Amino acid sequence: MGKNSITIEDVLNKLKVKRTSQREALIRSAYEFSLMAHAGQKRKSGEDYIQHALHTALNIAKMGMGSKTIAAGLLHDVPEDTTYTLDEVEKKFGPEVAFMVNGVTKLGKIKLRGTKEEYYLENLRKMFLAMASDIRVVIIKLADRLHNMETLSALPEDKQKRIALETMEVFTPIANRLGIGEVKGALEDLSFKHLDRENYDKIRKIQEEEYAQRKKYLDRAVVELRKELTNDGIKVLDIFGRSKHLFRLFQKLKKHDMDINKIYDLIGVRIILPDISDCYAALGIVHKKYRPLVGRIKDYVSLPKPNGYQSIHTTVFGPEGKIMEVQLRTRQMDDEAEFGIAAHWIYSDKNQQSLRHLIFGNKGKDKLKVPEKELAWVKQLQDWQNELGKDDAEFIESLKIDFFKNHIFAFTPQGDVIDLPEDSTPIDFAYKLHSSIGNRATGAKADGKMVTLDYKIKNGQVIEILTVKENKKPSRDWLMFVRTSLAKSQIKKAFKK
Repeated sequence: MGKNSITIEDVLNKLKVKRTSQREALIRSAYEFSLMAHAGQKRKSGEDYIQHALHTALNIAKMGMGSKTIAAGLLHDVPEDTTYTLDEVEKKFGPEVAFMVNGVTKLGKIKLRGTKEEYYLENLRKMFLAMASDIRVVIIKLADRLHNMETLSALPEDKQKRIALETMEVFTPIANRLGIGEVKGALEDLSFKHLDRENYDKIRKIQEEEYAQRKKYLDRAVVELRKELTNDGIKVLDIFGRSKHLFRLFQKLKKHDMDINKIYDLIGVRIILPDISDCYAALGIVHKKYRPLVGRIKDYVSLPKPNGYQSIHTTVFGPEGKIMEVQLRTRQMDDEAEFGIAAHWIYSDKNQQSLRHLIFGNKGKDKLKVPEKELAWVKQLQDWQNELGKDDAEFIESLKIDFFKNHIFAFTPQGDVIDLPEDSTPIDFAYKLHSSIGNRATGAKADGKMVTLDYKIKNGQVIEILTVKENKKPSRDWLMFVRTSLAKSQIKKAFKK
């Protein structure tokens, strides 16, 4: 066995859902079938093909997915790369597992042709269709891509570049939108390594040197904070040091003229606590021990990021006055930050309750239960793509803005939360409320103060839209500054009428 070889026991040991005999039997059965189907096959790296199936399954298990998804991960290349058919997989493992395997096979059929943009578009469309039919298909695809990226150096250089570019353009934004931070960070770093080796090596060197220097302060902070919290009666589930992913560090350094001293969150302490009230109580204790940096407290618990991320971040002057970040969160918040939408399976399983809403799935009895709130944007994608029609350039542009750009939250005066892409304006906000409010908008207030209609809304602001009563047409000038495809299409629609 090679140095990175794993066994089915490694996969089973990483299960986050309850390890029942029924689940274990399904996973072992899928492994035996995959082992038989791929017998004698080798990958370009020289390892047995079954290793790829095992690593894919291991990534899926780490994300907290259930036994059927893990089984589908073990079988995902069988119909495509062996003499066994999808019908045989369905006969042995049932329609739900076969549906996922088929979904992954379809996603794998996209081959590069035409322009990069056409390819990018086709790939994204297929990804979204797969998401809308069963989100687990995309989770398997991300797990599969992660192992492919880890073994990418076995391929010719031109292929390495193409796959790394596709990963950066298509897979990392999807991992981000699904809130799977751990997979997103790993995919970005692996793509970065193949797309820009010079900067990758430079950043890795900076990080290693800085981390080595700062580690002693980090270790001391972990000991001191654990002691302070325990003395104050706060139960600490876990406390550990963490460092930034390389690609994110590179992005930050570019914003700060490559000056590492301006990066305050290169290293940090993460504290896992039993519940939300403990997070706020612990924040006070952290600030009593270490002086906070003014204006550097971010509360993503009361105002989560649109991909669901929740945590409290504070930047403090730690041991010997060294600046470091402290993150406070519950175990569930931590799992959801690392594994996003996938983490919901763990918690629905632990609580022995079905997830709240029945949406998306192959028709009929195998429909998958997933939380509607977290996946409302996938549903929105379908409706909105139908509305945009066939204009590919417009579809790509809107995708990049509406779905892959950083998002902010703004509030109505009644306290309803409106999710918008960064740099959105009061007109975007108005159309998000209703097309007639957008059309009749004459002015806006942000936090009670009058602002212009092209004002860029900031995260957490309360926005009030002033309207006229009679029917009025929007202004053509608005097309110059609105950010969302919804606002653009509604303005154009009003003029067509």
